[in-house]
Order: sequence, then C-alpha cells, then structure tokens
Amino acid sequence: MLTRGDTGAMVYEPAHLQIASGDTVRFLATQRGHYAASIPEMLPEGAERFIGKIDEEISVSFEIKGRYGIKCSPHYAMGMVMIIDVGDVDGASPLPDAVPRRARDRMSKILMTGE
Repeated sequence: MLTRGDTGAMVYEPAHLQIASGDTVRFLATQRGHYAASIPEMLPEGAERFIGKIDEEISVSFEIKGRYGIKCSPHYAMGMVMIIDVGDVDGASPLPDAVPRRARDRMSKILMTGE
C-alpha cells in the first residue's frame, strides 16, 4: 500500500492477485496513512469481511473461492483498490453499482490490463 511518487496515485502493488483457496496475503503499509479492508459488495458468498487499522500490517487467509475487492477506506473514492481472485473466477462478473466512480475505473483497468 503506497503512494506512487511519479503520479501521486495511491495504489496497492500488485493491484491484482490470482491465488489458490487457502493462500494467505500479507498487506504491508509501506507508507503511512493506508490500510486494507474488504469491500462488502465484492465478497464471495460466505466470505468474512476484514479491516485493518491505519499503518497496520495484516495477513488474511482466503478460503472461499471467488473475487474479492480490497480498499483503503480513506482513499476508496480516490481509487485505492485492488482485486484478489481466489481460484478460477468468471472474468465477466460485473462490478457492483455501489463502487465509487474512480474505484470502478481503477478496477476496470486492473481487470483489463492486470495493472
């Protein structure tokens, strides 16, 4: 989780992960003022929400297959999001209407280009 110096964009690196069920992802706040939280509208059925604290390193195990949306809540509307696909995920699944415009644009780019 960081702010890119060249563009000023607040991003997760990588912005997209493809993992297996049971894998654990560690979220590191490499710059102050960020954290990771699941996006409630972008959780597979039965998956539990998670939310870190500002500047906190957290590890999350992803057991349920599907697409997970991740956000930094203070910067969500500015497009600080990432996508984690657990197992095989239908690439055509639409983004929920509740996702803010900049976050939606960023997620669409992530899904199209992988960045």
